[in-house]
Amino acid sequence: MSDEQGRFAIGVIGAGMGAKPHALALQSLSDTINVLGVYRRNRAELDSFCSTYGFPAAESYEALLADPRLDAVLVLTTPNAREEIVAAAAAAGKHVLLEKPVERSVAAAERIVAMCDAADVKLGVIFQHRFRRASRILAEAIAENRYGRLEAVHLVVPWWRPQEGYYDQPGRGTLAQDGGGVLITQAIHSLDLMLRLCGEVKAVTAMAATTRLHQMETEDFVSAGLEFDNGAVGAMMATTANFPGGPESLTLNFADASATLTAGNLTVQTRNGETITEGEASQGGGGADPMAFPFDWHAAQIADFADAVDHDRNPVSTGHTAMHVHRLIDALMRSSKEGKRVTV
Repeated sequence: MSDEQGRFAIGVIGAGMGAKPHALALQSLSDTINVLGVYRRNRAELDSFCSTYGFPAAESYEALLADPRLDAVLVLTTPNAREEIVAAAAAAGKHVLLEKPVERSVAAAERIVAMCDAADVKLGVIFQHRFRRASRILAEAIAENRYGRLEAVHLVVPWWRPQEGYYDQPGRGTLAQDGGGVLITQAIHSLDLMLRLCGEVKAVTAMAATTRLHQMETEDFVSAGLEFDNGAVGAMMATTANFPGGPESLTLNFADASATLTAGNLTVQTRNGETITEGEASQGGGGADPMAFPFDWHAAQIADFADAVDHDRNPVSTGHTAMHVHRLIDALMRSSKEGKRVTV
């Protein structure tokens, strides 16, 4: 497969608000990745998107999947519209790169992962925070055990989303479309990164609520205690009710140092007095504009996925790794509903 110039050939399905960083990323990768077509049901908005970014419009996602040159599809639809598309892609033997979350529920997400496994197509899930330079540096240090045993974790996602212009959009913050609120739509990125760096959570004790700042079906505030498989303990808070919004922060306390990731910046303070800083000048999408972040993390993840397909390896973020954060979110919401400690 691939196009006439030997570039990885991809189709894009869905081109709403969250598509901008993907489009910019694909433009930056045009030497190695070719966008064969973009499909969105709203034709006027599709034409506007394609005109803005210089991509060809597709008549349908079925037409994209029927193109023999196509290697993979990038699916950017709302979560409730994905299962049918992924099923069709898997049946056509096309690899799938999917915007988070995999689906609205653990059961539906597991079905998508299983159908890609059965069809022997690769399933990647967009978790671009894994590809931040600071995240990679800390992951390498942890893998090399530079700071000793992990003992405690503290995650804060103090974001803001306005009612007008965000939650007033049809379907936003509903179970039917999104599958939940701040956890599955916003904090899922930070939770996934936490799991990648810290290992699995074995139990949670949580409280979820909808503040009086929003009128929505699902939660805009969650706090929880966390118990990790490796014996570490932790706490997390995530909200979209923190006006005007601030950067997410993940602090890891090790035996010999503490490390804090704040958006794309890393600060490590060792017990022997050394301070290590690594950073990048960027916002994190914590304020009213949810797209206020660079596209280079998306570019790195798309490039990783294409390379994984070309070399028949697993991408950094797969459907199977995504299931860990899905099960954690499910446990957090069950714990709040049942008012007790819940195992993941």
